[in-house]
Parts: sequence; C-alpha cells; structure tokens
Amino acid sequence: MACRISELVLKCHDPEVLARFWCEVLDFIVLDREEDCIEIGPREGFGGPQPTIILSRNDEPKNGKVRLHIDVNATDRDQDAELERLLKLGARPADIGQTGEESWHVLVDPEGNEFCLLRARLDPL
Repeated sequence: MACRISELVLKCHDPEVLARFWCEVLDFIVLDREEDCIEIGPREGFGGPQPTIILSRNDEPKNGKVRLHIDVNATDRDQDAELERLLKLGARPADIGQTGEESWHVLVDPEGNEFCLLRARLDPL
C-alpha cells in the first residue's frame, strides 16, 4: 500500500486572487468555497489523478523561502509560448540564484510564491 497526494494547501493573503490565477494556469475550476479558503481542482473534482489545491487565507507575512514549490509543464504549446501566457496571467520572473543555463524558468505567482515552468511538454490528462 502507498499514499497518494490528494490536496496541496497554500496559505495566502487573498484566496480569490490566487484562485483566479491558478485556475487559469492549470485549467482548474473552483470546487468549494468556505469563509477563509477556496478549493480548486480539475473539472472531475477531488480524488482524480491530479491533486486539488486549497488556498487558505493567512494574514501572517511570508517568512523566508518556502521549502516546497510547484513545478508545471505545458500541455499544448512549447515552453516559450507557455512562459508568455503565464506572464500575461500575472506571473513574474524570479531570481533565486540560477545561472541562466537552466532548462526551466523560475516564476512567482501574484503573491510571490515560487513555481517553475519546466521544458518538457506533457500529454494532457
């Protein structure tokens, strides 16, 4: 027996803003909405091959570097075209000491959470 990742929880200042951003990035929808959190995920809902993301309001300031980040891969275009799309959605480039020779792009979402756009194109689910 083994475990499977079913949900990722991201603490944030504005769940609405991040829900809109990540829904556009991942082609997710809002699955559930409670007072201080929003769950987003694939149209099939919770329990499928992709984990859902819970965006949970937290008014504390971000302390240092987060030890876990999300990596994404394009499914219907090349890396350069996907980078352009992500920047238009509100992602920003981030410098975390990379050399410039990496095959991935380090970005931050509208609240400064780091994520990487990898080179390989994946088949859509």
